[in-house]
Amino acid sequence: MNNAEWLARSRAAVWHPCTQMKLHETLPLVPIARGAGAWLFDFDGRRYLDAVSSWWVNLFGHANPRIGAALTAQLSQLEHVILAGFTHRSVVELSERLAALAPRGLGHAFYGSDGASAVEIALKMAFHYWSNVGRPEKNGFVSLAGSYHGETLGALAVTDVPLFRDVYAPLLRRNAIVPSPDARTAGPGESARDVAERAALALEAHLVRHHATTAALIVEPLVQGASGMAMYDAAYLAAAREITARRGVHLIADEIMTGFGRTGTMFAWEQAAAPAPDFLCLSKGITGGCLPLSCVLTTDDVFAAFYADDVARGFLHSHSYTGNPLACRAALAVLDVFRDDGVINANRDRARRWAELLAPVAAHPNVRDFRQCGMIFAWEVATARPDFARWCFAEALASELLLRPIGRTIYVMPPYILTDDEMQLLATRTLAILDRA
Repeated sequence: MNNAEWLARSRAAVWHPCTQMKLHETLPLVPIARGAGAWLFDFDGRRYLDAVSSWWVNLFGHANPRIGAALTAQLSQLEHVILAGFTHRSVVELSERLAALAPRGLGHAFYGSDGASAVEIALKMAFHYWSNVGRPEKNGFVSLAGSYHGETLGALAVTDVPLFRDVYAPLLRRNAIVPSPDARTAGPGESARDVAERAALALEAHLVRHHATTAALIVEPLVQGASGMAMYDAAYLAAAREITARRGVHLIADEIMTGFGRTGTMFAWEQAAAPAPDFLCLSKGITGGCLPLSCVLTTDDVFAAFYADDVARGFLHSHSYTGNPLACRAALAVLDVFRDDGVINANRDRARRWAELLAPVAAHPNVRDFRQCGMIFAWEVATARPDFARWCFAEALASELLLRPIGRTIYVMPPYILTDDEMQLLATRTLAILDRA
């Protein structure tokens, strides 16, 4: 079948995520037949460069043969087994390897299916921890202005993006919001570090008043994604860790997007040069974009608070596919690629080369606040178009690019296997779009 036939069937049967379906009366869906490397191909043979890693998950290209081979081998051995009362090789090996890679002290892995699930797990664990240790009054949460942590009810309660949050406000628990260290908010003469230190002082002031009723602070380390790729200085993370530890408040690092090499280190938290957070939430790139999987890593102290004869003191959270062997094996294959190919060091070199290739974009007269954090590039576009994001998305598709702007922010977060020639093509065609903006 061709694009038109698949488009008609999809519109009739599929309710697409994060989408006003009526818009697809004028902006057609894009039916994808296959992927290869950094490219997606539709049923009519047109191709699209996946400049956003298909919602930030695809690390090593579509149809990656090494991950595929690992999945084929796992499928012939064990496709799934209940993880309550049972275990299996892939989940054990993955848990051990994640603990070895993560900031020191995060040695217990609890699995979910997606990023919002991981955030829900961390929030529930933090809440339940304080109840188990006799401090049930410590049940509030703090997040940053502009934060995004998912769209399930618990995760949405610590999200500060009105488009996602406001309509569901009656269902949500109220939680505290403190200023973001977003470097774009710097005043005259202020550096990114100055903004970070100012935001840390605001956090300290909040916890002075509310630490006795606060369970945890949750942050997106270094980059706040859905608020427009807001980037900030790592000094904020170090200060937040010191403040929360001193005030007896847990710290949840939501590395759903920033984990697995996106920011120049395996985990963004490493750049804080600070003790580990109490919870580290992982998902997206963990399987290279092949299968749904998420994980929360936590400490001996948290684990010990649930370890008891009383069943009700246990962490009774689950879903049917927890620790699925296929997803765990895909994650192990991803970690093999990181290890065998020296991906982190190679990414640092790529990031430098790509910054040079994108320099003409940074210099474009319509571009504001061009910024980079490792393999993430973002900038605002000065335009009077009220529908800029939708217009830019359509223009990009016509130029063989998959870009998905956030408001007037364009970001580039491609698979790590993108070649310099492909980045040059991306830069050249993006410049043409900016000329028309």
